[in-house]
Amino acid sequence: MAAVGSEHKEVSVRGMQAYRAPSLLQPHRARQALRDAYEGKIGPLLGFYLAFPTVPTARVAAQLGADFVWVDWEHSSCGVETMTSVVHAIQNVSEGRSMAFVRVPGHDHANIGFALDAGASVVVPQVDTVEQAEHVVSATKFGAVRKGSRSAPPARWLAGSSVTIDSSRSIWENVNNQAALIIQIESEIGIKNLDAILTLLGDQIDAVWIGTLDLRVSMGLDGLWGEEPEFQSAIRLYEETLRKHDKPNSGGCFTGNWSLGSNKSFVVVAGDWLGLLGQRDNIQTARENLPASDKRSKNTFAKGNENGTNL
Repeated sequence: MAAVGSEHKEVSVRGMQAYRAPSLLQPHRARQALRDAYEGKIGPLLGFYLAFPTVPTARVAAQLGADFVWVDWEHSSCGVETMTSVVHAIQNVSEGRSMAFVRVPGHDHANIGFALDAGASVVVPQVDTVEQAEHVVSATKFGAVRKGSRSAPPARWLAGSSVTIDSSRSIWENVNNQAALIIQIESEIGIKNLDAILTLLGDQIDAVWIGTLDLRVSMGLDGLWGEEPEFQSAIRLYEETLRKHDKPNSGGCFTGNWSLGSNKSFVVVAGDWLGLLGQRDNIQTARENLPASDKRSKNTFAKGNENGTNL
């Protein structure tokens, strides 16, 4: 395990294993990884988006070499047990090379706790106000010093027996320092309130994600991006606020237009649903190249077997 503060020196060889905890059931030192990426000590954290979270797909995603796997619990039908098993699969099958980040469904205190208890970091969607951000931080952190009211899981990590990174601190304070919190700003209201949110809670929020799809929906605009003056004005205010508070930006870059990922410390660049969509071209190519059956050709099957194509 890398020494605290020197993790970035081992990333070129070990990847995110440099930031792993003593146990893969604990969250990685994701807060430090985000800060190191933001400060340019390592490259941006590159992620795989798991839109269809199941244990089998998680096992595959864990072997793709991503720095993190984004588990979309918000827009999937998996329950708490499946989400927990998915997180464990990501971090154990990857042997710590990939961190699990769970986008939770809403701001529910219990759901945020379930994801953190599983050993993941969390992404919380649609944070619009200071009050909502306070609730999210409260659900994320242990102890009033961190503005938290998270309940300690008595059978998850055992105080006094769980191995910790910093032996001078409790397991709860260690986990506070490990698991990252990313909030998603997805409306004009959220952008306008972001300055106040980061002024009050910036020490507990590790990065911000601009959700351009929901932002544009809230503005009555189509698509993920556009050049409309009102949209570009909102983006400029968002970026100016992050610079003011020295806070990492995060987002998606799926199209190969790398400019969308520039100056971001946490970038989702691939996903399972994109892989499925890519098969559309294969199906169309098959339609164009496989003719209708010709009953007069009696040797087709035999020829196929000779070529090893009929299994």
